[in-house]
Amino acid sequence: MTELKLLIQGYASLIKTGYRASGATVLVRDNGKIILVDPGCNEARLLSSLRKEKVKPQDIDYIFLTHFHLDHILNIRLFPKTTILDVDTIYKGDRGVLYGTSTVASAKVDKKFVPHTKVEVVPTPGHAHEHGSLIVQTEKGQVAIAGDVFWWEDGEKQKLDYKSLVNKPDPFVKNKTQLIASRKLLLKSADWIIPGHGEMFKV
Repeated sequence: MTELKLLIQGYASLIKTGYRASGATVLVRDNGKIILVDPGCNEARLLSSLRKEKVKPQDIDYIFLTHFHLDHILNIRLFPKTTILDVDTIYKGDRGVLYGTSTVASAKVDKKFVPHTKVEVVPTPGHAHEHGSLIVQTEKGQVAIAGDVFWWEDGEKQKLDYKSLVNKPDPFVKNKTQLIASRKLLLKSADWIIPGHGEMFKV
């Protein structure tokens, strides 16, 4: 079974000049591969969390970026030789290739997976045009690592009824219609959701 560990709960708080924020960072182990999702921008917390898991930066096979906002990606500089993935491209150094797709006959759709794993890559645009999420099958059920499809500021109450989740305002939204569709998709697909900022919640 795939192992998933929330290394750092995402946080976001207003300060005079903007935000103090770093996105949720998740460690996934599947089929002998180690995936780090959104390394964030808090270097000290990231390296400390990896040490607790006995994982060195060079042990990580893939870094998946849900989207390209700096509070989610700045720490990729700590992994200069690691393969970087986003929702549609796999980069190693200066070489980028598109995901291969495998057709699932029963669903009649093409699915993307992190290479050599069962971790599914799902386009979830709206908060950002390039946004993607991961669906991970765990002992607890299906977990969506959702990036900023869902996010809350520190101290903000997480209203978890369906209507509130689907319609929650996002001050940084790029396409509201797409964001609502992405939220509905994840709520339909997952048993648990890890938001970009805020506490993991049960659907």
